[in-house]
Amino acid sequence: MYKLFISIALILITLCQCKKNSNNSCTNPDDLIIGLDLSTFPEIRQDNGIYFNENNQEIDILTELKNKGVNTIRLKLWNNPIDEHASLDEVLSFSCELKEKGYKIWLDFHYSDSWADPGNQVIPSSWSLCDYPTLIDSIYDYTLSVITKINPDYVQIGNEINYGFLHPYGQLNQPEQFKTLLDTACKAVRSFNNEIKIIMHYAGHDGAEGFYDALSTVDYDFIGLSYYPKWHGKSLDSLSQVMNNLHQNTGKDVLIAETAYPFTLSWNDQTHNVIGSDDHLILPNFPATPEGQLNFMEEIKQLSCYNVTGGIGFCYWGGEMIAWKGNNALDGSSWENLALFDFDHKALPVLDVFCLN
Repeated sequence: MYKLFISIALILITLCQCKKNSNNSCTNPDDLIIGLDLSTFPEIRQDNGIYFNENNQEIDILTELKNKGVNTIRLKLWNNPIDEHASLDEVLSFSCELKEKGYKIWLDFHYSDSWADPGNQVIPSSWSLCDYPTLIDSIYDYTLSVITKINPDYVQIGNEINYGFLHPYGQLNQPEQFKTLLDTACKAVRSFNNEIKIIMHYAGHDGAEGFYDALSTVDYDFIGLSYYPKWHGKSLDSLSQVMNNLHQNTGKDVLIAETAYPFTLSWNDQTHNVIGSDDHLILPNFPATPEGQLNFMEEIKQLSCYNVTGGIGFCYWGGEMIAWKGNNALDGSSWENLALFDFDHKALPVLDVFCLN
């Protein structure tokens, strides 16, 4: 009887282990950021967008991405958006849900009411009448208030701030005001939780070395770069060299804060696609095919996690942005050909890139 009991127990243990292994879950090193910007997902979910795995089974995308190895979710935050999307209420609610799933949170302060990037750094409407001293108080109080509520793991101070932020006061051509505003926001983060890592975000790598050299007096932790071949050149070797130089010159760890690549140049709705021609690709190495998308991201992973000294990972942008409003939408997704799911919302091979094992 005792031997029979032991045999049954061993069988049950084996079955449990097989069940565990069948989930194909991947756990990546905790000191690397294997990220995905999911800022649009609350809107897509609200509009009943659905996703499928490679076997055409409907999935909970948050569980699926965690199993694939994604350990960090990046979320943009706008001060006073025209609707609830990217608002503090939405970001706070979604970040709580993500934490329960085991994700780290990367909070991306745009310090604007809408998109902030090298060509757009519009001061929030509620701060538009502030003078410079009042603006310093405003960014400190706002940053501290948000951080107190969300308590993220990573905080990005401004989005693609190549030419400054909070224009006109924080323009790059007013370097002392620019750096003071940055440092004030950093001090707000430090005052609440000194364990939060602070990221400075620059679009591309051309000019990045001079930009970060000028921030030597600002208290931050990580250098984040955007890299899209359409805007930032088609040489991964140049990107790698600049990242190595940045780490050597500043002592900061470096990551790819945004990147993406198309699996097709076709459309799945009537909304203009941002990436839409061969001129936007790195050819012949990485064609706009599922295999080309996978191979491009494999190169990004190797570069940012292994090949660059001080490289600590990468973040894919817009992987959830299927054509969720339907094939005829004029206000749908401009990114559906760069998503991690095909035009049937089925998982693409590129999802496997997030697992380092």
